[in-house]
Amino acid sequence: MTQDPPPRRKVDRDEVFVEFTKSICPMCKTPVDAQVNLRDNKVYLRKRCRAHGEFEALVYGDAEEYLASARFNKPGTIPLTFQTEVKDGCPSDCGLCPEHKQHACLGIIEVNTGCNLDCPICFADSGRRRDGYSITHEQCARMLDAFVASEGEAEVVMFSGGEPTLHKHILDFIDLALARPIRNVTLNTNGIRLATDKNFVAELGKRNRAPGRSVNIYLQFDGFDERTHREIRGRDLRAFKQRALDNCAEAGLTATLVAAVERGLNEHELGAVVEYGIDHPAVRSVVFQPVTHSGRHTPFDPLTRLTNPDVVRLIGEQRPDWFRKGDFFPVPCCFPTCRSLTYVLVDGEPGARTVVPIPRLLDVEEHLDYVTNRVLPDARVREALEKLWSASAFMATETTDAKLRATAEALDCADTCGIDLPEAVKDLSDKAFMIVVQDFQDPYTLNVKQLMKCCVEEITPDGRLIPFCAYNSVGYREQVRADMSGVPVAGVVPNALPLADRLADTAHGSRTLRPDTVAATAEQTP
Repeated sequence: MTQDPPPRRKVDRDEVFVEFTKSICPMCKTPVDAQVNLRDNKVYLRKRCRAHGEFEALVYGDAEEYLASARFNKPGTIPLTFQTEVKDGCPSDCGLCPEHKQHACLGIIEVNTGCNLDCPICFADSGRRRDGYSITHEQCARMLDAFVASEGEAEVVMFSGGEPTLHKHILDFIDLALARPIRNVTLNTNGIRLATDKNFVAELGKRNRAPGRSVNIYLQFDGFDERTHREIRGRDLRAFKQRALDNCAEAGLTATLVAAVERGLNEHELGAVVEYGIDHPAVRSVVFQPVTHSGRHTPFDPLTRLTNPDVVRLIGEQRPDWFRKGDFFPVPCCFPTCRSLTYVLVDGEPGARTVVPIPRLLDVEEHLDYVTNRVLPDARVREALEKLWSASAFMATETTDAKLRATAEALDCADTCGIDLPEAVKDLSDKAFMIVVQDFQDPYTLNVKQLMKCCVEEITPDGRLIPFCAYNSVGYREQVRADMSGVPVAGVVPNALPLADRLADTAHGSRTLRPDTVAATAEQTP
């Protein structure tokens, strides 16, 4: 007698489906459908390209935090102008197009593609290339004017590259920015010229004393091990970094240490970088950026990459006397999972520091919760925290100093604080320190939902403001490089207008849209 087979039983999936979104194929950059799933308390993005198959990447190392971050999603601000029309949808219409959800907190101008390093890891793929270019005075002025037209009074412009200090007109470009309604200029550099040319550093210091304006240094600083430098930058730069920072201190310049963090390489150095930054007189903040796998990068596994919550956890593990998980909060102006930060008050001498995160002295969550908080907290404190928890926040600027002071006046310093708060408030420029964790999207992790609220924009020579992660991932960088150099570049955005045509369109106003024309434009768009 034949025995009947056991009845089939349904089984649950090993993951929770959270949302449907759009992304791109990391191979051909074609927009594709994607889904976000939770598995083992981590967040993954999965997508399929008809030509290249299925891809999956880890996008956030803490599923619980990912879901909870929604309440920190601040309503976006409409820019004064848009530069492009809605035609094919995000991410193909950058930018900014009328469907973008946020203005530009930070504008980036890449003045060149040349560099005095050939880093094994470089999202801009800079270095000695035959398709390189440098912008002119006229182009820089046009880019700055496009930024001001979009923002009115802009908060921060960053000059980057390539290596911007190699451009023979970089000081003139900084002067162009300081002559416009732009509050702060940041110079993104590897520090080699700062270490070897004290006259150049002195000229930067002079410009940092302009009334109502500031010039700050955004310095690559990946760690202290020789291996870290050689595998990320291709050579040992430790002595250059030290001299660059010492020269900045002498010239009265403030600096942010910016560490690219790669799993299995320098993740053990995070606490040491924070401590070094707190102790050095020129440093006012540290930014940790999990490595972006676009441009030039070493082999990697997208399922094991570092994400923001991983970096926050490592900081707490390496300096448990200073930090814990709840000290960092999402930044509300961009999509909240993109950036987290905290501010600390510092007292004492090196080796015997008292470090107290401001979120332990003030209920930051109460003020930055835009969804579940039914009672509007103190409006003055909320406005100050919104400016501090922003992509435009840079230490030693008048805006950040003023908002820190307003926040400090609301602090509740219990006996366990360990800091003389009235004295700390008097001298916030020396007592306050900022730590940022920023995970930029790459072709493997790009999520259009996040991209549409990006507030860090690349300003192109033809006057577009393109979200930073789209610029590096979708093909816009290759498009601009091909336009500027005249050399064909693989990965250019399909059907892109040539540069001359886009400039002609912009000159005739057909690609500059004001907010009051958005509705009419949307009606006319098929």
